[in-house]
Amino acid sequence: MASRRVLKAAEAIREVVSMTILRDIQDPRVSDVTVTYVEVSGDMQQAKVHVSIMGTEARQALCLKGLQNAAGFFQKKIADRIQTRYTPRVLFVLDKGVKNSIAVAKILKDVLPPEEEEVDN
Repeated sequence: MASRRVLKAAEAIREVVSMTILRDIQDPRVSDVTVTYVEVSGDMQQAKVHVSIMGTEARQALCLKGLQNAAGFFQKKIADRIQTRYTPRVLFVLDKGVKNSIAVAKILKDVLPPEEEEVDN
């Protein structure tokens, strides 16, 4: 289990990255991005930022490349927000949880019988 300090740092990094994507990133490749959660290593030297990106596989790869190219900019914003000896190195990872949940819901809809609506008399 992660320490309270690491969890607080992860939440602060999530907020900084989310607001930076929303306000400061001018790269046209970066759009329709949601930061789902952040994993920070125990020594706080690395932060994996899990993002959900709407669109096709090619669109997701392009957006992920744009985010990774701006990693230094994100690190500067994080360094301004959290006071640690080392600023965590940012790595962006595509979170497929939302896509998987939509796929499971579709499969369940196809497999389960349709619900009959009850009519009140």
